[in-house]
Amino acid sequence: MTQADRDRLVTLKKAKKKLITQAEAAAELQVSARHVKRMLKALRDRGDRAVVHGLRGRESNRKIDAKVRQQALKILSAEVYRGFGPTLASEHLAKKPGIEVSRETLRKWMQAAGLWKGRRRRPKNVHVWRQRRSRCGELVQWDTSDHDWLEGRGEERLYLISMIDDATSRLYARFVRSDSTEENLRTLRGYLGLYGRPVAFYTDKASHFHSTEKRRRDAPDVDQDRKAMPPTQIGRALRELNITWIAAHSPQAKGRVERSFDTAQDRLVKEMRVAGVKTLEQANQYLRDEFLPWWNKTLTVGPASADDAHRKLDKQQDLAAILSHVETRQVKGNYTVPIDSRHYVIDKGSICTGLRGGAVRVEWRLDGTLAMRFNDRYLAFELCMEPVRTTAAAKPKPAKDTPAKGAATRRKSTWMNGFFGKPSPSLSKAIRIANATS
Repeated sequence: MTQADRDRLVTLKKAKKKLITQAEAAAELQVSARHVKRMLKALRDRGDRAVVHGLRGRESNRKIDAKVRQQALKILSAEVYRGFGPTLASEHLAKKPGIEVSRETLRKWMQAAGLWKGRRRRPKNVHVWRQRRSRCGELVQWDTSDHDWLEGRGEERLYLISMIDDATSRLYARFVRSDSTEENLRTLRGYLGLYGRPVAFYTDKASHFHSTEKRRRDAPDVDQDRKAMPPTQIGRALRELNITWIAAHSPQAKGRVERSFDTAQDRLVKEMRVAGVKTLEQANQYLRDEFLPWWNKTLTVGPASADDAHRKLDKQQDLAAILSHVETRQVKGNYTVPIDSRHYVIDKGSICTGLRGGAVRVEWRLDGTLAMRFNDRYLAFELCMEPVRTTAAAKPKPAKDTPAKGAATRRKSTWMNGFFGKPSPSLSKAIRIANATS
């Protein structure tokens, strides 16, 4: 008998001795006067146990069979279900025939069996939450998670690139082998193909999205403003798509996508373990067929406004050209373009005014092809083979007695032959000759 039962018994005995009226007893017990009459009658028939409910201590008629409990705990004791919480475990048990257990019932079973230990929630720091955007597609948070998604089952290390809508929490994601610009562009193409162009993307300041001037810490101008750098390939693509890029100054600023990674690192990892996922292809298939449909059906919310802010692609916006690695090259005088130590010659049919010496846009596309554009026109070109440079044969050195160049056409003068052997006059005679001639 509990203390509440004892207090009710005291009130009923006062009404039985007519120390208080039945109406006063009903007001004190917060029941009707008719119920007080029934309780007084039970008090005369059964004594003090009349205040105890008749079903107390008896098993419920809706109690689940002990065999079902034993079967459920046996399944959850397997290694593949290691770390499963009551919520996720109840969803997986529902897929088994004949096992329908609520989350709270399963929580008690797992705690009693030592499969789950309840955690007391720690008080969180009080802060003001940023309001969601009002329309779907008005802001999309974009980030990558580096985690052991396969728990060592495969040789590949995977990355999860996620895009989550700020207004609805609708999720789009892909597993990739590297967090590179190319894979981020592929993920962007998949999102644009499904939903269209959002108004803005919200990302961190990773080098894929933002480039800054590099400086040494001991440089004299380290405190000055950094120079504006050219946009990255993703930044250029977003500009050409007319999509605003917004930089987050901290991980907490883009908390929606960060919390989605918390859920995925717990739930998705365990579900892929049960499904036996070992490769990138299997991981993407499970993500596409199972996890994303569950997320977008269960964890999304309705936007404040029914308008969709996504925009369709314009006719002049070619995704294959925009979502490429783009660089600029100069056309040489012989209408060739040097690219990666190779030379490509432009077809005669594509030559036009201003092309020689002009700048062309070179696009390395995601499908592995190469394209060149001059102004608004794409050029036809082909790889040209450069002439093989050979070393010239060494010229033989001329012999010492070999006449010099041009000696065969010119004779050596002979007027000096025997000049010093001729007889000459004496000094006095030579003076007289000189004076006479003067």
